[in-house]
Amino acid sequence: MTSFSHIRHHRDFLFPIRQWLNSLEIHNPELAHTLCKLIPAQCPFERDIVVLGRKILHIPPMCKLNPLYEEFVSLRFKALCYLADECGEDITAYC
Repeated sequence: MTSFSHIRHHRDFLFPIRQWLNSLEIHNPELAHTLCKLIPAQCPFERDIVVLGRKILHIPPMCKLNPLYEEFVSLRFKALCYLADECGEDITAYC
């Protein structure tokens, strides 16, 4: 008998990429710094459009439309944890 999650993975064409991203381990400070710089802490697309001091439009965060959003956020978190826990670095610049 096949489990539902197993069936879902066959239909999710991004599953191999998700699995690869989730399995990555950070063991290199340069890689960790690069990931923290490349993957933003907040969605850079969220904006309020203000005209004459009045907000006329709000553009919602589009990052959550990225099908790999959770995996990238998790990878950034792994990099931050590595820098703080293993390297003893101050990570406040990335927060």
